[in-house]
Amino acid sequence: MKTTDSISELTGFAREHSPYYKNSFANIPEATSSLCELPLLDPADFWKDSANLMQWPVLTAPIAHALVFKTGGSTGGGRLSVYARTEWQRTVEDFGRSLSEQFSSGDRVANLFFAGDLYASFLFIHDSLAHVQTAVSEFPFTGEVDPPKLADAINQHRINVLAGVPAQLLTFASWLKQRGLTLPLVDSVLYGGESLFASQRQLLEQVLPNARIASIGYASVDGGFIGASHPDCVEGEHRTPDGHVLLEIIDQHSGATIEACDQTGLLVLTNLHRRLMPLIRYPVGDLACWREPPGTAQRKFALRGRSGNSQRVRVGILSLMTDEISESVRSITGSDDWQLLIEQANSADVLTLKYAVIERSARIDEKLEARLIELYPPIAQLRAERLLELRIKSCRFEDLARHPRAGKSLRIVDLRCYDQEEREVRDGVVDSAQLP
Repeated sequence: MKTTDSISELTGFAREHSPYYKNSFANIPEATSSLCELPLLDPADFWKDSANLMQWPVLTAPIAHALVFKTGGSTGGGRLSVYARTEWQRTVEDFGRSLSEQFSSGDRVANLFFAGDLYASFLFIHDSLAHVQTAVSEFPFTGEVDPPKLADAINQHRINVLAGVPAQLLTFASWLKQRGLTLPLVDSVLYGGESLFASQRQLLEQVLPNARIASIGYASVDGGFIGASHPDCVEGEHRTPDGHVLLEIIDQHSGATIEACDQTGLLVLTNLHRRLMPLIRYPVGDLACWREPPGTAQRKFALRGRSGNSQRVRVGILSLMTDEISESVRSITGSDDWQLLIEQANSADVLTLKYAVIERSARIDEKLEARLIELYPPIAQLRAERLLELRIKSCRFEDLARHPRAGKSLRIVDLRCYDQEEREVRDGVVDSAQLP
């Protein structure tokens, strides 16, 4: 099917069966052949009422023969992402085939992603490995495996590939380093879920001296399969999975489509196969730039950090929801003016929550810190493992960063380096694979 036919069929289906899209496309002609004719999806409106799957207007049918996952948050705060079983199968088949070049025949893969509490990443990788065209064996440990048990199993079963989120891999690497151990058997590390920085890579290289370190791919529980990791992708790059999604890069200020290479904008996804929960011009929350000209097959792009107005912020194993943080700041401080800064230093992520108030109070800082830990319990674990530093700071309104052109306040300011060319100068992002 031609791309124009796919867009027309998808939008027609969504308009007919989803109250949300019927309203969103009310002023759009039915004969639609180009994505730029459609409005950019507003994530806040899209996810409104998603906790009630019986009444969520985005869905095109009642939940049946489906898989339901949580996109982030805790204590009941995450959004629910829904796949028909046939849609999930198509997603893991396509992702699994894209992984084939990452493996050699006979590889033994430790699946160290997380499972339970509606998390998708372990199941996603488990199901995807079943469709890898190279003969591999999986050892499904999950991310909860204790380091000594994992180290023993690697040696006993000659496991040579580790696949997991950076935080789990770094915890394991720290345990090995503290004991003066190395694992020369491991020849590949495939990570997803969050960026891996240069200093973190150095730690992995110290204890896994023979390992090639690469992204396992770019996916999210809401967006599905977004980008494939190929051998010709340098740090930070992925390739568009043609036939599975349509990707756009949009100027955050003007809304214009960006086609030029190396010009950063908002990454926008249209999934061609999701029908139960359609995703049409959905901002995934990341910034990106093209690396190849228009018309290139499986056009390569590079991730450039999180969008300043992203609804969800992935940091290590944390998925922070901006509306949860906003409500917490408002209820504790009375202020609606806040900003989350993300930095990276000495192999650790640094999160700084800044809020604007007239009168400063150490007690307010303590309450905010306690509330964030209550919302996101893994903060305590990451702190203990020295993988995260959390700071709470009051400030003046004028101290909050704004968009350089639009002048709008930014909820998220990602100060991590996403330019591989700067890697030798300062810590740089190696990749940003947004697996849930």
